[in-house]
Amino acid sequence: MPDCELLSGCIFFNDRMANMPSTSNVFKMMYCYDNFEGCARYTVRKEAGKESVPEDLFPNQIDKAREILDKR
Repeated sequence: MPDCELLSGCIFFNDRMANMPSTSNVFKMMYCYDNFEGCARYTVRKEAGKESVPEDLFPNQIDKAREILDKR
């Protein structure tokens, strides 16, 4: 599977995770380089647009992503 198309512009990894490199690397391996379609941030962005993705949404918070999408 190719890398996530949104990785280079993902503020979560480029800004929010800068002080947590180990955690960031684990999430990147799990979501950005493998299962990006399972990423909560990717899901919200694709369904509702960039402006709908909360800054503090972690990639593994798919339940929270579904709540965001259900409220639309």
